[in-house]
Amino acid sequence: MKIEILSIQNLNSLSGKSEIHFNEKPFNSSGLFAITGPTGAGKSTIFDAICLALYGRTPRLKNPDEIMSRHSSECYTELTFSVNGKRFRSRWEQRRSRGQVDGKLQSSKMHIVDLNSENHKIIEDKKSVVPQLISHITGL
Repeated sequence: MKIEILSIQNLNSLSGKSEIHFNEKPFNSSGLFAITGPTGAGKSTIFDAICLALYGRTPRLKNPDEIMSRHSSECYTELTFSVNGKRFRSRWEQRRSRGQVDGKLQSSKMHIVDLNSENHKIIEDKKSVVPQLISHITGL
């Protein structure tokens, strides 16, 4: 599996929207790179975001409901990846009711899109099935 693009919105200390293009320089021109920064900068959140997008959970947090940035009403992580030349995009998202920062936390949602199809078809949107399908696709 090759990670291409990671998109994040309002996860832990990474409030607002962020994107990392692993398929562009400097990431694609080097076989090895490091993620560095001060405490609280979001280094671990990048790995949490990858795990959430793929499997709907993280090894670090027992409850993914705790990952939304404070004073936010929605969050998501979206991962574009390829396996054997085929591209997919997996997404995990969560919202608060009525789009209010004090709204009740709603259940998270997941889906996976086949980017090889002409209209980028969602191939699965059941939160309990998406991680299993990703495991089958990636072998991980």
